[in-house]
Amino acid sequence: MFVDRVVIHVKGGDGGRGCVSFRREKYVPRGGPDGGDGGRGGNVIVRAVAGTDSLAAVAHIKHWRAERGGHGGSNNRTGRDGEDVIIPVPPGTVVRDLERGHLLKDLVEDGQEVVVARGGKGGRGNKAFATPTNQAPRQFEPGEPGEERTIVLELKLIADAGLLGLPNAGKSTLLSRLSRAQPEIADYPFTTKYPNLGVVYVGGERAFVLADLPGLIEGAHAGVGLGHEFLRHVERTRVLIHLVEPMPSDGSDPLHNYQMLRKELELYRKELADRPEIVVVSKMDLTGAEAVRQRLEKELGREVLGISAVTGQGLAELVRRVMDHLQARSLQEPQSVTP
Repeated sequence: MFVDRVVIHVKGGDGGRGCVSFRREKYVPRGGPDGGDGGRGGNVIVRAVAGTDSLAAVAHIKHWRAERGGHGGSNNRTGRDGEDVIIPVPPGTVVRDLERGHLLKDLVEDGQEVVVARGGKGGRGNKAFATPTNQAPRQFEPGEPGEERTIVLELKLIADAGLLGLPNAGKSTLLSRLSRAQPEIADYPFTTKYPNLGVVYVGGERAFVLADLPGLIEGAHAGVGLGHEFLRHVERTRVLIHLVEPMPSDGSDPLHNYQMLRKELELYRKELADRPEIVVVSKMDLTGAEAVRQRLEKELGREVLGISAVTGQGLAELVRRVMDHLQARSLQEPQSVTP
């Protein structure tokens, strides 16, 4: 099950209580205080861990609580620190505070982490309160409570290239043809309800991650249809592959469909419209598809590729163009990741 947004409650461990104790030794009539301090409570940490592309493993646990610190003991023994709790999430997860709405951390790379709830400090034992005028103190501190908050985990997939297009444009079929991914495929709209990822191997050690993203409809920028669930994942995609269906079943105009989708991207986030884009007419095995490709090329004033996932036409050229864009972008931003 694909899950890309989770709301959870987190609480750091409470600090341990300080101890009130006095030395009791033979021949030592005034041993004095020896109560130790309490231990620190554990932290709740969200950490990016490679190897998963969903928050499903986290979604079924709504409350995360770290261990409390141990209480102080006699003979100046400090209580044991509480164990930290690690919440593993996929790279690309954004961590936000639900109530305040501010960003806590954008976990882009494997191993990055953020403390979302700190454990409380341990309380002081009576040894810490001893003074020349108070040589037998009975004061102690109970330990501070751990931090507590509700957070939102929001996954934005990190892909080198993303397949855009209206429902039934052929995105899932293309992904299955170029990679080993096995997305659900059917002839009705919105077959793809969740993003699918596949690795496209080009040759040698060269490869790129390709994402099949759910289809857009008009009004997506305002949350209509799959709306924000779709557009959230486009934000990190480095190259956009825009698939245009030549003969839509609803009789709509391919050029209008392309322009509408472009407008939705720009209304959601303007910089998405400036992302490197490859325009592709799919299903070139259909009669009349070539005429549609030529028309789009003329109207847009740019190159429009033609492919067929059924016959394999144009697939090698498409992969080559994607690699060219990725290499050019890597030269411009060798260490950057699109936020």
